[in-house]
Parts: sequence; C-alpha cells; structure tokens
Amino acid sequence: MEKIVKTFKSGPFIFGSKYDKDKLQTFLIEAKILYRSVAGIPILPNLASDIEEDLIKKSIFGTAAIEGNPLSEEDVKKVLSDEEFKSKKQRAEKQIRNLKIAYQIIKEASYSDTPFILKEDLIKKINKIITTDCEEPDNIPGNYRNYPVKVGDQTHGGIYVPPKNLSDIKNLMKHFIEWINSPDLLKEDTSVRACLAHYYLARIHPFGNGNGRTARVIEAIILKSSGIKFVPHMLSNFYYKNLDDYFLAFSKSENNDKNEITPFVEFFLTGLVSSLVEIQDTIHLWIRQLTLKDFYKHLRQVKTITQREFNLITLLLNFRQGFILSDLYEKDFFKIIYQNISERTARRDLNKLKEKNLLILDKTGHYILNDKVLG
Repeated sequence: MEKIVKTFKSGPFIFGSKYDKDKLQTFLIEAKILYRSVAGIPILPNLASDIEEDLIKKSIFGTAAIEGNPLSEEDVKKVLSDEEFKSKKQRAEKQIRNLKIAYQIIKEASYSDTPFILKEDLIKKINKIITTDCEEPDNIPGNYRNYPVKVGDQTHGGIYVPPKNLSDIKNLMKHFIEWINSPDLLKEDTSVRACLAHYYLARIHPFGNGNGRTARVIEAIILKSSGIKFVPHMLSNFYYKNLDDYFLAFSKSENNDKNEITPFVEFFLTGLVSSLVEIQDTIHLWIRQLTLKDFYKHLRQVKTITQREFNLITLLLNFRQGFILSDLYEKDFFKIIYQNISERTARRDLNKLKEKNLLILDKTGHYILNDKVLG
C-alpha cells in the first residue's frame, strides 16, 4: 500500500510497503519456523527472566552506542544495575537510565492476538523519556522540531535531509499513524510492519534528538505485542554490530527511485533470523547446562567422581575457555579448588575426567568441558 503526502518545504513524501516479496519470502518463512521452534522449547520462568534481563542490558548498550554514547558495555551494565559508578560522562549515564525506563514499556507490552495499534502519543512519550535532561539545547523532549536537520554522512551512502519544519512534520506524523494502522498494513506480517514503523519514523525524523532510539523502541513494542519473546531486545544489538550495513540499508531504501524499501526490510529480516538462531542456541545451552549439572550430581552420588572433580567440572559450566594443568594453580578461577593439591593429583584428576569423556583436549592441547557427553 502506498500513500503520498504533500509537504510545503520538502516535496512529496511517500509511505510505501513495496518490497521484493519473492526475494524475502525465504527470510519470512525461516523466521516463522525458528520462532515456533524457540516458543516450543520448555524453559523455566526464572531462566527466561535471566535471559531477558541480560538481553535488555545488551540492547540498551547497542541502541545507545549507535547514537554515539561513549560508555562501554560493562559500564552500561553497572549503570543499569544501579552500582556506584563515578564518571564525568553524566549525560551518557542519563541516556542509559532514560533507556532503562523506556525499555520497561517494552517489557510491559502485553500479547494480543490482534495487531498493535500505534498511537502518536506513545511515540512522543517514548521520545520524552529517552531525551529528558540530556542537555540537548535544540531539543524539547517529546516535542517535534521546527528546524531543518541533516542525517547520515557520505561514508554510509550520503546525507539525507528529512522534512524541515513543524507543520510538515505534524502533517506527516498524522498520515504516518493513519497509514501504519490502516487495514492493509494491519494485515501485513507483524515483523515487516514493525520494520516499516522503524524505517518511516527514522525518515520523518520528527524530534530534535533521540529519533533512532525512539524508532527502535517502537519497533520492539510492536514485535513484543505480537507475542515474540527475546528478539525485540536483540535487534538493537544486531544493528550496532552491523552499523555500516544498518545505515547503508537506510540510504539504499531512501534513494530507491521505485519507492521500494527492499534493502532495509532485507537487513531487518536478516537481523531477525540471526537473533532467533542466537536465542535458540542460548536457550539450548542453558538447558544443556542444567541437564549436565544433574548428570554430574548423579556421578557424584554413585561415587564415579570425587567431590573435587565434581567441583571442577561444575565450575567449567561457566568457563567456556580451554585451560592447561598450570592454570589450576595460576588462575584465581581454579585456585579455590587446587591451591592445596599436588600437581600429581591434579594431573590424575584431569586424566580421569578425560577417560570418562567429561573433558576433552582441543587441537591446541587445552582441556575443555565436553558439553556433548550426553549426546
């Protein structure tokens, strides 16, 4: 469905959902199959909550970093955990704390079997939360701008000039809301509709600051409201990890003379599939670790392994790197177990665990946990 809106200063603005369906159908089918697979994996509530909280922290780091926030991922986690964190980058910290509040709205988005109806007030609310007290002299949080801006750079496909004044922005946002909630768009695949909301909000660029973060939060809310778990939080991190491709996908779609947005939809669906594969692997790993813990307890109960050997392989569930004999005495991670144990005994432990296929040697001669011991 295409909608053409005239503006006073920027010429016609076209809302369109035209993309190469034949080319992208495989992505959509793969995403649906993967999501059903993820949704069908039994997972304990506390485990699901732990996974979600970890993804939220990574997502907040990613979406802030795209816009130039200088805090490292570890620093972001400290700010989000309300740890004492002394830094001169007070504006950067405030951006993270604001995003924490905005992400709570994503978290609270409830599933409905009917499409999510996007409202202009919600978009303004998200932007106000994201940009409040962030020391942007030309930005009024939650209010549309009334001055021209430029977006992008020559490295990422060129500079884009969004609509320039308040009257055009108000008009375009009104038509955007009507279009994204129209019967034709409500029939569109939810993932694609979320992508379209992200893309056109970024193109209108209605606010003085926080447009990208606002668009990505809105995208996540639409996805979460459709019942999709975990992935809404993962996409921002995918965009950050593939930043050049993210901006280039925008640029290629903006400069398409056929009004097709295939480049951006394709990039989005690539991220969707990649995120689903990653979360599936993560859940499988967590389930495998729980199963291995029970298996190790059984081996200890029947006295197949000693308490020290049990402690070592249980510890290795959280240590995914290879190690050698000397590491048992030199690395704090292992010292708690082997600091008072002779090298001969330690070597015997490793050989025994290797014989029982609980440890294996990699190509470099390092011991690693055999997490496939149960198949």
